[in-house]
Amino acid sequence: MKHTYLVLLFVTMWLTSACEQSDRSMNKGEHGSPATQTGRGTINNLSLSALDSEKAYELSAEALSEYYKAIWNGLEFDGSRYMDNPNLKLYTEKKIKSQYNLFRKNNLTYNQVKEVKMDAEKVDIVEGKQRVYYLKMNARIIKDVGEYAESTEFLVQDLKGKLIIVDWYTSGKDSYDSIMRGESQVINNPAIWENSERVDKLK
Repeated sequence: MKHTYLVLLFVTMWLTSACEQSDRSMNKGEHGSPATQTGRGTINNLSLSALDSEKAYELSAEALSEYYKAIWNGLEFDGSRYMDNPNLKLYTEKKIKSQYNLFRKNNLTYNQVKEVKMDAEKVDIVEGKQRVYYLKMNARIIKDVGEYAESTEFLVQDLKGKLIIVDWYTSGKDSYDSIMRGESQVINNPAIWENSERVDKLK
């Protein structure tokens, strides 16, 4: 039921966008030239994009749920299931280890995560050489006692037919990412973890 709702939500979103784009394309193309793409073709492409957007959402939600259970419950996080870039995987491993050790040091790991509920506040498609999805995910982390909420931004890329996470950033004044990477980051660069100079600063 949840998946059906998400598909309908994404399809509705993109169909609405397609109709607006189609109306604009009736007179002008992308650079002001006469439009050559039909409205129907645009709608079909965006319908497929909506299905891919749902897959990007599911990938991000699964990774985020596994992440919270790793930092609070001490469970394994298999980064290779979600990421391809070795620098991002290494940073994520350090992030998880640091968070778990901090919670354990302060005797907080007894209060474990029971469930993680999520919704996507924002889903965008960033066009480029390869399609990249931007998602802002709101997570509600439900524990044995109490709960808290946190937002995480994701960039998900289609790499040779496989969706992978190419960057993710959890905002918040005292979050690991804001401390290590800086506050108020703009998450829009899918190649950010290929910058060796930047990566060396985070090691």
